[in-house]
Amino acid sequence: MQTPLPPLGWLRTFEAAARHMSFTGAARDLNMTQSAVSQQIKSLEGYLGQPLFLRQPRALELTEAGITYLPVVRDAFRTLVRGTQAVTGAQQNAVQVQSNISFAVNWLAPRLPKFQTEHPDVHLNIFTDLWEPREMAEGAAVEIRYSLRPSDTVRTELLRTDYYYPVCAPGYQVTLETLQQKPLFDCSNLMSNWMNWVQDQALMWENPPIVYSNTYLVSLSVAMSGGGLCLTHDTIARDLIEQGRLWAPFSYRAEMPEAYYLLLSPQAEETPGAVAFADWVRREMQVDQLR
Repeated sequence: MQTPLPPLGWLRTFEAAARHMSFTGAARDLNMTQSAVSQQIKSLEGYLGQPLFLRQPRALELTEAGITYLPVVRDAFRTLVRGTQAVTGAQQNAVQVQSNISFAVNWLAPRLPKFQTEHPDVHLNIFTDLWEPREMAEGAAVEIRYSLRPSDTVRTELLRTDYYYPVCAPGYQVTLETLQQKPLFDCSNLMSNWMNWVQDQALMWENPPIVYSNTYLVSLSVAMSGGGLCLTHDTIARDLIEQGRLWAPFSYRAEMPEAYYLLLSPQAEETPGAVAFADWVRREMQVDQLR
C-alpha cells in the first residue's frame, strides 16, 4: 500500500515559510492570513510527526527535520514545474539567459526592446554573474560568456573578439605623458589590463596605483563622472561613447585575449524561444561589428 502524501498546499506553505523564515512573509506571498499559514505548518508537522520549525520570539529556525525536508520539497516543485511546462509547451516561450552583469546592463538591456518587438511571444529571464561561472546555471538555455577560453561541457561558439582602450569623461584633460598621474580604474583579474596596454606601446610606466573592482560597471561609472580613466572595450562601451557619455582620448587599441562566447544548453536547440534569442544575439553582434 502506497504511503499517502501530505496536501500540496501544506508543502507550498512550508516552502514559502522556509524561504522567508517568516510566517508573515509566507502569508504575504501566498495571499493568506498569518494564522492560516501557522495552522497549515502545524498540520504538516502533525502529519510528519515532528516539528519543522523552531519558533523563536522574533524569528523562525528550521529543525534538523526541516533542513532535511526542504530540498526534497523544492526539488519536487521544480519537477512539477518542468513537467507542466513540457505538457503545456510553455517552455517554448520562456528562456533563461545568463551573462555577466556588465554585458547585461551595457549591451543587452538597451537592445531588449528591439528583441521584444521582434519576438513578443518569447519571455526572457535574465540572470547575471560578476565573475565567469564555471558552468551554466541550472535551467539556463543560453549564456553569453566573457572569457579567455570557451566551455568544453556544452555547445560553444565564438561571438566576438574585441579591442580594449582607455576611456574617460568628454573633455577630461589627459595625454600619454600625464596618463600615469591620473586616477586609473580597471576590472580585476583580466589580461586586458593597464600594464599590457602600456607595454604594447613601449611607454615608460612607473607602476602607478590602480583601483580595481570585480565589474566594469564600477570603473565605467567613475570614468563617466570625471573621476579618472578606465579600460574598456567596444562591446560594453561603444553605445556610451556614441551617446557622448565617454570619450576615448587615445587612438591605440589593443587586441583582447578575452572574447565573448555563446553557450547553448543541450535543451536549447529544442526550444524555439532559445533558438530565436541565440540567432538574434548573433545578428546584433554582426551589426555592431559593421558599425
